Amino acid sequence: MRKLLLNLAVTLDGYIEGPNGEIDWCLADQDYGLTDFLARCDALLMGRKSYEGMLVYDPNPWPEKRKYVFSRTLREVIPHTDVLAGEVAQEVARLKALPGQDIWLFGGADLIAQCLQAGLVDELCLAVHPLLLGGGRPLFIPGLPRVPLRMLDTRTYDTGLVQVTYAVVR
Repeated sequence: MRKLLLNLAVTLDGYIEGPNGEIDWCLADQDYGLTDFLARCDALLMGRKSYEGMLVYDPNPWPEKRKYVFSRTLREVIPHTDVLAGEVAQEVARLKALPGQDIWLFGGADLIAQCLQAGLVDELCLAVHPLLLGGGRPLFIPGLPRVPLRMLDTRTYDTGLVQVTYAVVR
């Protein structure tokens, strides 16, 4: 069965975007292990806002990867993209059961919360940026269930970024 891998940037105080949706604080001066991570995945899973935000930076990102976007309003998508409008837990469980490589849970916070609540996330890889943002969109919303984790890896970079990877303990 494929794994669902959460991998994203977060500030030290736990935010994934600023109060106005800004992500200008994300370090992009080096690879930070993304190439190796992407080799594990053949698909990305995200919400509509994350999808639209991704397209602002690149009109056809990772063209060889399948994209799954949860939305009830999205009508036009780039090639290799499927729009999902069903119940999150059922749709994600179905995707995980399909043959293929792992799936990158790309964002956003609401989709991440629903996947965590349903017990569908297998690993969390957080690139903790050396910044206190002071407000914005938190990665983890109040009310999530307790999720025990086991450390898989840590990496530190000369920029101050610390990447931590955990497996969900079942």
